[in-house]
Parts: sequence; structure tokens; C-alpha cells
Amino acid sequence: MARLKMIMTWDIRPGREQKYSEFINDRLAPGLVEIGLPPSDVFYTAYGPVPQIMAVLEIPDADTLRRAIRSQQWADLKRDLLNLIENYEERVVDAESSGYF
Repeated sequence: MARLKMIMTWDIRPGREQKYSEFINDRLAPGLVEIGLPPSDVFYTAYGPVPQIMAVLEIPDADTLRRAIRSQQWADLKRDLLNLIENYEERVVDAESSGYF
């Protein structure tokens, strides 16, 4: 079974930084672990014309991904995240050849 990575990028909405930080620490990170999509890397960009945040989730196989993104918990987490961010993008890549740098 092929391991996968989900690469998610976004910018924090101006004025929402405190709520964003609380949400990430209290709900998003633990929630992703619960549904089987634990973050492996999170990058913050302080300057430049690129997304402010890039999060990389480890996914053991396609079945885990399907179950996770069909779950109500994923829908709730993503909805709440989207209220705090803008310019959201996500993509799933083969972990063996992701080379996201």
C-alpha cells in the first residue's frame, strides 16, 4: 500500500490570529490525529509571496484518507478552519516521491 501525504496551504485571515492559534492547538491538530491524518510538518512563512502556512499530513494508505475525509469530524474541522483562513489549497501526493521542497 502506498503511503500518501496531504499538503495543505493557507493564509491566516487578518485579525483572526488569536482564534486561529487556539483552534489549531485545541481542535485541529488533535482532531487530525484522531481521524488518522497526523501532521508531520508545519511550516510558517514570515515573508514573501507564498502561502503563510503549509501543513503536511501523513496518510498510511488511500483507505485511511477516504475514511477520514468522509467523516463528520473532517467536515467540521475543515469548516471551522476555513472561517479563520483564506487562500486554502490542498493536494494529495505519493509520499515516496512528494519532494515538496
